[in-house]
Amino acid sequence: MPKILRPLDVYKYLPQTNCGECGESSCMAFAAKLIERQVSVEKCTPLSEPKYGKKLKALLEVLRSPVKEVTIGIPPNAITIGGKDVMYRHELTWRHPTALMIDVHDEMEEEELIKRVKFVNDFSFIRIGRELKLDGIAVRCVSDDSKKFSTAVSTVLKHTQLPLVLCSYNPTVLEEALTIAGDKKPLIYAANKQNWKEMAELSSKYKCPLVVSAPGDLSLLKSLTVSIKKYYNLDDFVLDPGTFVDGGTILDTISMFSVLRYAAIEGEDSDVGYPLLGVPAAVWSLFDGNDDEKRLMESIVASSLMSRYADILILHSIDVWPILPVIVWRDCVYTDPRVPPSVKPGLYEIGKPNEMSPLLVTANFALTYYIVKDDVERNKIDAWLVVVDTEGTSVQSAVAGKKLTAENIYETMVSSGAMEKVQHKTVIIPGYAARLSGELEDLLKDWRVFVGPRDSADIKQFLEKIWKQEVFGEKQ
Repeated sequence: MPKILRPLDVYKYLPQTNCGECGESSCMAFAAKLIERQVSVEKCTPLSEPKYGKKLKALLEVLRSPVKEVTIGIPPNAITIGGKDVMYRHELTWRHPTALMIDVHDEMEEEELIKRVKFVNDFSFIRIGRELKLDGIAVRCVSDDSKKFSTAVSTVLKHTQLPLVLCSYNPTVLEEALTIAGDKKPLIYAANKQNWKEMAELSSKYKCPLVVSAPGDLSLLKSLTVSIKKYYNLDDFVLDPGTFVDGGTILDTISMFSVLRYAAIEGEDSDVGYPLLGVPAAVWSLFDGNDDEKRLMESIVASSLMSRYADILILHSIDVWPILPVIVWRDCVYTDPRVPPSVKPGLYEIGKPNEMSPLLVTANFALTYYIVKDDVERNKIDAWLVVVDTEGTSVQSAVAGKKLTAENIYETMVSSGAMEKVQHKTVIIPGYAARLSGELEDLLKDWRVFVGPRDSADIKQFLEKIWKQEVFGEKQ
């Protein structure tokens, strides 16, 4: 079983001065948050002093995750993968979301290669107020020609600052590419039983993380990792157990990923305690189907491997529809299950509201807030939006759980200054909060409370057919 840390296990390596520079009331409180991964060691600034050097080193060892963190690329675009502490995200939030890389290869026409790189650079999808993006480029050597591969890598570097994976089993080909890209700290793919010594030397020389690959053979994968660690003193590895997608072999792939992660976390086997790499792009060469079927299968494989511990995935399709479910699923898997997504309570402006604009109320559950905001913006409505602290729960749940009450709506209106923003003295509460209207009117005294629609998509119709007529006498 994995070790269970207690605050005292961490506290003994802290300065124990209770200085408060970390923002916590005491070193013990800071220790508890370190265990929960809610803060980083860097927050304790005194630990950077030379006199605490030994304590810092010991603390980092104590806090080291069963799955080591590995960084690819350089700031400000570097990505960190791994760093997992538990098998299941409900036990303790999974950190460092799975990196999604799109592949290019050195036999592509320059125009096509640049098009794919541009797609990765520009891809952006907003979900619940967060911008979801792709993470980098995997450059594959298909030609086995050092010059062609280096030219492709050089072209990619001219058009992106994102992290790279350099893919070839030929050490000579990779070394020439590393003379161009080595200072960007790419991930080197891959060391296998034929070339592991040469690949380890490249990893050591250019100080780049290294993929160790043994498709379908977990014993060999571990043996290669142990040998490279022993003889080359390296520790920045990513493990590739193979991605099999033809027939029913996807189950074998998922099983291998699960076995490796279980061995690292539950079995405390540090020799396999590294991030895992999957290649859903293999669908395009191994799966029998038309292009749309391959895109669908790639999306399914990517989502499945992400759910079963993949820390980095290499994809091929640059169509939005197969990428979107993968990137949204990643956002779901890597949210903190202990903390509902929420926005800061208070008063928000939508458009350019004035003293005659409607005053709306909603909960601070992020999904609720952004749905309401988007519906109001889409209908070109200038409005004030009062967001009440419901501890990140939706309107219906918050009313049922007494987290959205007449009292906290009133208090938010007062504290945010919402009541001074409008002259019409009316407020519109969500349809699911209808039962709060009478009590809220009692608190607001000379204000009128309207019960709006349950679905924010109907706000425009409600404003035009009911609110404007009742408040301003406008007939529609």
